[in-house]
Amino acid sequence: MAEHDKRMSDTESLMWRLEKDPYLASTFANITILDRAPDMDLLYARMERAALLFPRLRRRVQPAPGNFGNPTWVDDPSFDIRYHVRNISLAEPGDMRQLFDLVTLLIADPFDRSRPLWHFIIINGLRGGKSALVQKMHHTVTDGQGGVELSMHYLDLEREPHMLPALDPDLVNAANDISEPDATEALRGAMADSLRMPLALLRQVRDVVSDPSLIGTIGASTTATVKGLIAQLSETDGARSPLWTERSLRRRLETTRVSYHDMRGAAKALGGTLNTSFVTAAAHAAGNYHRALGAPVESLRASMAISTRTDNSGANAFTLARMLVPTSEMPLPERFNAINEILNAAREGSSSGSLEAIATFSAALPTSVVTRLARAQAETVDFATSNVRGAGVPLYVAGAKMLENYPVGPLGGVAFNLTLMSYLGSLDVGINIDEAAVESPALLRDCLDEAFREVSSYAPVQETHNDVPPPPPPAATKTIRRWWKRSR
Repeated sequence: MAEHDKRMSDTESLMWRLEKDPYLASTFANITILDRAPDMDLLYARMERAALLFPRLRRRVQPAPGNFGNPTWVDDPSFDIRYHVRNISLAEPGDMRQLFDLVTLLIADPFDRSRPLWHFIIINGLRGGKSALVQKMHHTVTDGQGGVELSMHYLDLEREPHMLPALDPDLVNAANDISEPDATEALRGAMADSLRMPLALLRQVRDVVSDPSLIGTIGASTTATVKGLIAQLSETDGARSPLWTERSLRRRLETTRVSYHDMRGAAKALGGTLNTSFVTAAAHAAGNYHRALGAPVESLRASMAISTRTDNSGANAFTLARMLVPTSEMPLPERFNAINEILNAAREGSSSGSLEAIATFSAALPTSVVTRLARAQAETVDFATSNVRGAGVPLYVAGAKMLENYPVGPLGGVAFNLTLMSYLGSLDVGINIDEAAVESPALLRDCLDEAFREVSSYAPVQETHNDVPPPPPPAATKTIRRWWKRSR
């Protein structure tokens, strides 16, 4: 078993500890709309097989001795695929609003920490004979891109899949070995965790975090990583929105869709990347939202998850970049160019204050201090973004065709999380909203609809494709004008 399958990384351990504060829960999900109900027996079999190929699906978390070091993953002796793969139905009329409201409740329900940290929930009864698959997963199991790689173990390229080849018997035998981990090995691993950083360096970071005025005492020999880490942890500049000031555990889920080809074509035409066009649309929409409610704002602070995945990466391989994005009124190409430069600088800066480095040093601090610091950092960010690369070909789940694929990213203390996933010529966008922060989720969704359309309009004509058109959006422009008039 690979070491990163046996023990949590520092980042995973940090996410695990942060859940002492429910505002910092890292559970994420994906809502896949299916053209019909899947074959449950086939889905049970596929997920049983996937749990052999992706070991964390069969494993629970065991804390380190005395919570000294990172937790380990151990086999769950009572693993039952039917506990993790469930089947429920919506009442009539079975519309998407019902589905999204149910999913927000399912995601908010904490995992049983004595079992593996995931659920796949089939929800039947959607209008038109459709169903939905909700993939709910704790972030310590894997990240968004890792979840896409996991899906390769249970998705098919055709409705009637061929029989899969038998698994290696040694793999099956290893998966069924539920012996308790060796206590000596666990203690040795915990000691190794504590000795990875020199005590003097850990003490210096702890002291500066406790008293930011000491940042000027950092010596010239201190590494750039530590300097970046201390600068990030010492950031006290609050979030910029005059509207998104409250936080709660109440959630609202909205979605939208936009053509992948148009967004990519617009990005090329404007001289940037798909990520640039995505963040530009988010900033454009956020600015319009504030102006519609009579509270214009010059800039907002956004965070963006950046993948650091390589061939040797573990289940989680990402870092977070924070950036101020312009939200005042300006021509969209001007906003795009500004954000393109901001994103490039944020990617470079994220390496010196990486999440893994923060997690490593946080291991030396009490959980109460870590959660307080994390909440303070969350309060400096207005909204979060993430982009997960999906598939460009039709996919099937146990005989049901995937139609739409909406990711639901964790809030982590911000006003809303905007995550997109590409699938079959479309960008499917999940908008996870804190209802206490965002007064009008519908207005925010309409602003995003309009912003995506405006960015897409810069795609050259030859780049426009209509193979997977988005559903007709509401009259966003009229809605925004109505809110604007009401606020004046």
